[in-house]
Amino acid sequence: MSDETHHERELGGQLLASVSRSFYLTLKALPKELREPISLAYLLARTADTIADTALVSTTVRLDCLQSYRSLVRGSGDVQSLAATLISQFCTQQSDDAERRLMEKFADGIAWLRTMRPTPLAAIQNVLEHIIDGQMLDIRRFPADGRLRSLATPAELDEYTWLVAGCVGEFWTQLCATELPGALDPAIATAQMQDWGARMGKGLQLINILRDIGEDTRDGRCYLPCQPGEIQTEWSLWLQTCTEHLECGLRYVQHVNHTKLRYATALPLLLGIQTVAKMRTTPWDRILQGVKISRLDVASILAQAAIACRSPAALERLYRKLAQA
Repeated sequence: MSDETHHERELGGQLLASVSRSFYLTLKALPKELREPISLAYLLARTADTIADTALVSTTVRLDCLQSYRSLVRGSGDVQSLAATLISQFCTQQSDDAERRLMEKFADGIAWLRTMRPTPLAAIQNVLEHIIDGQMLDIRRFPADGRLRSLATPAELDEYTWLVAGCVGEFWTQLCATELPGALDPAIATAQMQDWGARMGKGLQLINILRDIGEDTRDGRCYLPCQPGEIQTEWSLWLQTCTEHLECGLRYVQHVNHTKLRYATALPLLLGIQTVAKMRTTPWDRILQGVKISRLDVASILAQAAIACRSPAALERLYRKLAQA
């Protein structure tokens, strides 16, 4: 008999796979105690992301919808009213069929959230509030008026990467500690694991920012705190910061005791460090076109990780190898 709930079967299968792409590999590899709350949190975060990114809908409407969504996550507000708005104003603007279905299933996602036990529910509510705050901040900072804008300071970029991804590392650690006792190395304080997890999340978000630098600047967004003529130099500096964050991610994964959880946690880190290695050796004109690793690379990392994740030392050897690829 399947250990999946009704909502997990309905929303956590094809729909989740279609919107999570490579991260679906991590979600399906998770131990069953963590799979449902983390899958739900990811699906709800992707819903918020789609609301924020639907540029054909006015800024005011998107911000209002995100604010209503934030309230619903905490249990107040009219689910059907927001669901109707998403169907009438957002569904028709989606070029991707998976994003359209995500909008259509909004009310079902909230219903799934309502089934969570108190401890994972509180963790999901907390991380979603941070993510939605980051998305609202993003919309306000980058109005779609044709002008190129940059973040003002390194602190603003650090804040943004924490809000949309670093907080996920803390959420992940919290759930591991409460839902799968013994999964994390008891010799390491939970606060230290949360810090390493947050830095891993920030590093993974920086990868997205750095590899999408060309597309984002063409759309009027520069997440790097610099003037237009300084982008390439600043990009190199933040690539180094990204690498330092991922080093913390390596320490995090090495102190996950549960083998299956270590594998699931290591996958985004290993895919990330290979992407960093590729960006480091790619000419700038190609960087501006976008960088990603191939499906063959992904398949190779999956196969190697299945063996390497059996021990922290083997995992580190694979990480160092991919960092030099």
